[in-house]
Amino acid sequence: MIQLLAPDGTRTPDAEFDAVLQGNGGSGVGSDEDADSGPLDSPERLRGYYRDMVMIRAADLEATSLQRQGQLGLWASALGQEAAQIGAGHAAREQDYLVPTYREHGIAWARGVEPWRLLEMFRGISHGGWDPNELRTHPYMIVLGAQAPHAVGYAMGLQRDGVVGTGDQRTDTAVMALFGDGASSEGEVAESFTFAASYRSPVVFYTQNNQWAISVPTSVQSRVPLAQRSRGWGIPSVQVDGNDVLAVLAAVRTALDAARAGEGPFFIESVTYRMAAHTTSDDASRYRPSEEEQEWAEKDPILRLRRHLEQLDEIDEDFIARCDEEGHDLAMQLHHHIHGMEDPDPEGMFEHVYSEPHPIVDADREDYRNYIAQFDDPTDQEAGR
Repeated sequence: MIQLLAPDGTRTPDAEFDAVLQGNGGSGVGSDEDADSGPLDSPERLRGYYRDMVMIRAADLEATSLQRQGQLGLWASALGQEAAQIGAGHAAREQDYLVPTYREHGIAWARGVEPWRLLEMFRGISHGGWDPNELRTHPYMIVLGAQAPHAVGYAMGLQRDGVVGTGDQRTDTAVMALFGDGASSEGEVAESFTFAASYRSPVVFYTQNNQWAISVPTSVQSRVPLAQRSRGWGIPSVQVDGNDVLAVLAAVRTALDAARAGEGPFFIESVTYRMAAHTTSDDASRYRPSEEEQEWAEKDPILRLRRHLEQLDEIDEDFIARCDEEGHDLAMQLHHHIHGMEDPDPEGMFEHVYSEPHPIVDADREDYRNYIAQFDDPTDQEAGR
């Protein structure tokens, strides 16, 4: 398993992945983009990753609280998986396309999706709310494993568009499908492996193994490490410490660069832990031992990075306090925002259906507009159904 930061924050040297973080290794690494922005493990970058993880955890905890207050129908917490998501999100280049599942709040944050957009979805007034072409991030996929064939199909389209393997890091593009350990057992994922391998599509399958598929432990789901599952299709894979933001960053950057360069698909198992319940409708205490939870609490990804920064003497109490204060402010903004959320525009369902305007969608929009015009209030929820 790839690990660059031990739980106590100690950095473990690794020639291959240290070079990736410095921008001097892997397929296509060392591009102008890396040279302009500096090493991926510079103190400034490390503090940025730390802040990102603190911010998304604050938003996550506030969303859980809002659900308990009846403001959200449901919430799927990413507590404990911050490094697995922030590292993967920052490993992707701007032009890469990400297809997430319903727990990828850190991915959404790293890609520029406003947290309140996520609350709209879990409140039931939006199916996503952001333009996937603008942020290069698909709306959350609720159906387990459904994102995998979508990601492969998009990757095959990139091949047809001629933006794979040209050597131009500004335009060459890869796709990343993100899903959990439970979804990795879905047939759609296996089918996606088949197509991706057959066509050598530029897609990275990124599985966060958080140890539990609701109440089923990974040890029951699979008799071998999940990283081995793709190898039967000829898809190479690695297992990475998902609570180590640097290891995740290096592994995902390497895989995406290789996919962009035309080297085909890759599979990554990111070993992490779901510190909260599956969703707010679940009670993890009924099936998960407290000793296991305590063991993983000692591997907390935020605490791990803080310890590393302390060892480098690149963080102080003032910075930690500022991050905590920013997180608190974000939580309060979300709290106030959700109470002011308005009902959605009924015609919003016709946006972003296709990448370009489509006459059938335009006709459907006009029919629906005529339908709701029969009612006194065009935004009435009964009219919108």
